[in-house]
Amino acid sequence: VQLQAFGGGLVQPGGSLRLSCVASGFTLDRPAVGWFRQAPGKELEAVSCLSTNNDITHYPDFVKGRFTISTDKAKNTIYLQMNDLKPEDTAIYYCGTELGLSSSYALCHIGPRTWGQGTLVTVSS
Repeated sequence: VQLQAFGGGLVQPGGSLRLSCVASGFTLDRPAVGWFRQAPGKELEAVSCLSTNNDITHYPDFVKGRFTISTDKAKNTIYLQMNDLKPEDTAIYYCGTELGLSSSYALCHIGPRTWGQGTLVTVSS
């Protein structure tokens, strides 16, 4: 089971960026998947989770309306579309999954045990 994230970069405040995470060793039809981030000097936090068996999503308040998680099952890929980015969104972003967990809410609150490598997002003018 592996996850490989990419798509980070430098973006100006108010801009958009889409992160991708390619999954291998499992299919996106049962487990919950999610995106998490860690900013310098801060704790790891969940930014979006999705239940792949019913497409129910969970977002914390600080990204609601700005971030959207989705999957392309044909490509076995998880996406995070980030709009209206703010400097405080600067962080290393990780995708993750917990194969025995199907609830997006639970994944966002418990956290995954399978992680992709991080991809750095920098929001700055």
